[in-house]
Amino acid sequence: MPAPRPDDVPNGVTADEPPFDSGAVLAWGIPRLRELPWRAERDPWRILVAEVMLQQTQAERVIPKWLAFLDAYPTPSVCADASVGDLLRLWQGLGYPRRARNLHRTAQQVVEEHDGRLPDDLDDLLALPGIGPYTARAVLAFAFERDVAVVDTNIARILARSTGERLTPKRAQAAADALVPAGDGWIWNQVLMDLGAMVCRPTPSCGDCPISAECAWQQAGKPSPDPAVGSAGVSTKQARFEGSDRQARGRVLASLAAGPRPTDAFDERIVHGLLADGLVETVGDRLRLPH
Repeated sequence: MPAPRPDDVPNGVTADEPPFDSGAVLAWGIPRLRELPWRAERDPWRILVAEVMLQQTQAERVIPKWLAFLDAYPTPSVCADASVGDLLRLWQGLGYPRRARNLHRTAQQVVEEHDGRLPDDLDDLLALPGIGPYTARAVLAFAFERDVAVVDTNIARILARSTGERLTPKRAQAAADALVPAGDGWIWNQVLMDLGAMVCRPTPSCGDCPISAECAWQQAGKPSPDPAVGSAGVSTKQARFEGSDRQARGRVLASLAAGPRPTDAFDERIVHGLLADGLVETVGDRLRLPH
């Protein structure tokens, strides 16, 4: 991956001058690395399924669904042969069902264009349905052990605070690229994500942080506003779930998991959105999960 250009990185940070010492982070993180089942994997499909499920969903909720999904769909070919409805039934409880639909489309495209194997090229991965910059780089880093940087919510938070300023996606990616130690891309990204998940949280535990002495925001006294808020990859607070369209859509899909229902049994606006997303289909006057 080419080095970032000087105008792509935060003020004072270049590829030759990272904002903190990677050695200190690795020394802190390797003994504390969380035991997550996908970290024992190098199969690209299994890694991809984990990364897609982990989007906006806590790891504890993902683990049983990930194991069940891969038991049912161990390869892209098996997934491609299934119906979207079958995937949605298994997906119940994870939320954001478009992720399941996109996984199905990705599996089909991988079978059609890549002989059933996920590609190991960034551009080819980005061309797959629903795969963005983070997920594509995560597959490269965690399945193929490439020295590429991933920027998720946790890592973006660390980068913004350590540099002391809000970062655009481009600048966050460039800053992350500059930090990856040669030959240690897999462990580096895992440790940095854990640092953000366990220490550099929305309410940080700076006393436990191995880079607090180098963190511009911490050294400045943690002034408001927190530079992480609104930075690339850092999620803002989600809208209330109770009474939301997300809740209503989930209820429709859960109802249809048991079988077709009359279309007029549901809110017309919610049904229209689900139809547009390819998550349900109509047969006569009845609504069902896609076959």
